[in-house]
Amino acid sequence: MAINNIFFDLDGTLIDSKVGMTGSIQYALEKLGKVVPKTDDLIWCIGAPLREIFIKLLKSNDAIIEEAVIFYREYFKEKGKFENETYPGMPEVLSKLNKYGFNLFVVTAKPYVFAIEMITDLGLLKFFRAVYGSELSGNLMDKVNLIAYVLQNEKISAINTIMVGDRKYDIIGAKKNRVLSVGVTYGYGTKEELTKSKTDFIVDSPEDICEIVMKENGKEYDVYN
Repeated sequence: MAINNIFFDLDGTLIDSKVGMTGSIQYALEKLGKVVPKTDDLIWCIGAPLREIFIKLLKSNDAIIEEAVIFYREYFKEKGKFENETYPGMPEVLSKLNKYGFNLFVVTAKPYVFAIEMITDLGLLKFFRAVYGSELSGNLMDKVNLIAYVLQNEKISAINTIMVGDRKYDIIGAKKNRVLSVGVTYGYGTKEELTKSKTDFIVDSPEDICEIVMKENGKEYDVYN
């Protein structure tokens, strides 16, 4: 069956959100009076569920986690959500995919209220048919549930869909829903992580995404078009 729907993860796939996310985590830990890791020591957090991040950092699973989430969002709402960059070449890739007739969706564990502002701020909203994210309560933060929700809500078939992401959460979510997956190495997940998660394809650049989806549809991809 032809692929005509492409789900894109946000952080580490469409945009580089390193500064905004790590800065928000550092702010939260400082407000809690905890040791604040250096930015590069928090790279693993990008793309991971927020509460899971603080459970690991604080080695706790009690009320302090919710307090950390509140502080994180305090910084993120005012500053962190604007500290992002679109990956080089991504707007051109999205434009090509639109031209080829694919339906594009943002499918991110990040709360919708932040995700929509971020892609709007970066001028990416025009490429997408819809944006899906989690709720501030944490509902739909799990990619398995989120992808299932999008498939149902949009009334589209898993066999006509492919998920593009940089972390294991994206790949596992796709596999649980019988959706093909593309793991990208230019984000924050490692090739080892993506391979271990049994992604269907691995690409090293945004441009490679076009080639994969075109081949899956049995069509030649013109890199110059």
